[in-house]
Amino acid sequence: MTKRMNRRILLRGLGGACVAAPFLGSLSLIRRSEGAQKVRAAAVAAPKRLIVMFTHYGCLTTKFFPAKSQGPLTAADLESTTLKPLAPFVDKITLPRGIRAMNEWTSKLVRGQGNDPHTQVVGSFFTCQPVTPNSDNPFSFDAATKSNAKPTGPSLDHVMAKQLSPNGIPLFMRVGNKAAATTNAISYSAAETVFPGLGDPSQIYSGLTGLFQTGAPMSPDTYKAVRGQSVIDLVRDDLETLQRFDMSQSDRSKLSAWKDILSQTGQVVATAQCTKDLGMKLSTNAMTMMGSGDVVSTKVGGTMDWADVYSNLAVLAAVCNANPVIVLKYPSNYVYSGLGIQLESHSASHRLNNANMSGTCVKGALDMLATLDDFYARKYAYLVQQLNSIAEGDQKVLDNTAAIWFNEMSDGNAHNLNNLPIVQAGSASGYFKTGQSINVEDGSASLSRGNSESQCTNGSDTVDGASQSTGTPPTAANAPINKYFVTIMNAFGVKAGSDGFPAVGGKEEVTKFGRYDRTEDFVGGGTKPANITNPGPFTALKANP
Repeated sequence: MTKRMNRRILLRGLGGACVAAPFLGSLSLIRRSEGAQKVRAAAVAAPKRLIVMFTHYGCLTTKFFPAKSQGPLTAADLESTTLKPLAPFVDKITLPRGIRAMNEWTSKLVRGQGNDPHTQVVGSFFTCQPVTPNSDNPFSFDAATKSNAKPTGPSLDHVMAKQLSPNGIPLFMRVGNKAAATTNAISYSAAETVFPGLGDPSQIYSGLTGLFQTGAPMSPDTYKAVRGQSVIDLVRDDLETLQRFDMSQSDRSKLSAWKDILSQTGQVVATAQCTKDLGMKLSTNAMTMMGSGDVVSTKVGGTMDWADVYSNLAVLAAVCNANPVIVLKYPSNYVYSGLGIQLESHSASHRLNNANMSGTCVKGALDMLATLDDFYARKYAYLVQQLNSIAEGDQKVLDNTAAIWFNEMSDGNAHNLNNLPIVQAGSASGYFKTGQSINVEDGSASLSRGNSESQCTNGSDTVDGASQSTGTPPTAANAPINKYFVTIMNAFGVKAGSDGFPAVGGKEEVTKFGRYDRTEDFVGGGTKPANITNPGPFTALKANP
């Protein structure tokens, strides 16, 4: 308990609610006495946090990327792109360009395994490991290889969490509470072991506050919250004691911002809990059930929708230093009806009314994809805005964070993994450069934006995904994503063994990750000897190389 209490201050309500207050750099906990927290002034380094937002099926790369692939970014550079919502934060944004993810599916088996254009990609994305069982037939429909193949090693979130997180487990959230399946799973706690994480917002919230515990009698505090009482009211005595201590103005502002976001999120989750437990019995359909299928698209026109509830929970976990490794995974195969799109997102990425590889383009396919891309960009911008709104010393929480938006692939029709769309916000306490587009492959400022708008410019066009013509030519933007993961791990203090691979108890900097760092080596599913051809980090991303 001492180790955890040194990392965060816990406020306890009379009924048992245990709420983590934000990390306050001007205070450090020295002991508990009679249910209140006693603190003293101390200089404490702000914690670092990694927050990953992951979306499926790529994007219109021609609209996503600014024209400039190397050099300082301005708000004007983003105005004509998908990333326009990030223009207010441009000085805290990094665009790592020229990166390729591992295990690309191709129709001729030249750059990866032959399992499935998505199963092998998501399985290998954060593991850089091949999937098993292997298929060498790119058009096989064998269920074992197409739908149930799993990577042969753990994913980045678990590798980092084993060294950084409480109990060695990341906070992994399924936005929209869609069930985890191998065909879209990105988190693996060990070889061939899918990590489902948490999807129910009230379950996530209970882990942060002690409220709404599943399978336990309703505590007095939970009852009060369900009845509409503010979570802040439940811990008011401890909170008032904390507020009386001498702290910096920055910490007072941070505490105030934390109270606002906790109250806002608490009201939504409490309402959802009430609906989940009682709504069906009372035949109440006035409230949308959190955890139902149509969570993400509800109220998309506002600044706060159900997707943002998950972002708020991520921010609460970050501010309270509850877990430094946080993942927000958006759903796959989803119908974003709230955006006026009736076609599920997988088919939309193919520009078709199905998930086939070729056919006649759906009318308005490119506009549909642009709408989806804009939605994700706004969700990411909301997360960034929340992190940037809370002071932490003389900086913001965002400054001590690396909040990274990853796309499963580059162009969703081509299924290509080179020229990967990645956006990073925050410098992780000054480790990363910000306000720049950085071409880690060769430093050129004119890297291709791809060919996403080369087909389906009108409804009568045909599209052919197997040819990968809407993607980026395979000769460009091939710097291995393994090096980006190595850079991230070093930014957060993950250690390696003498071989350079991350290892609990290691003392060296990480230089290697995964089994292969050339997507061609994945052909055959791990039959080639393990080989990292280009070890080390991307030094171009570091503020002090």
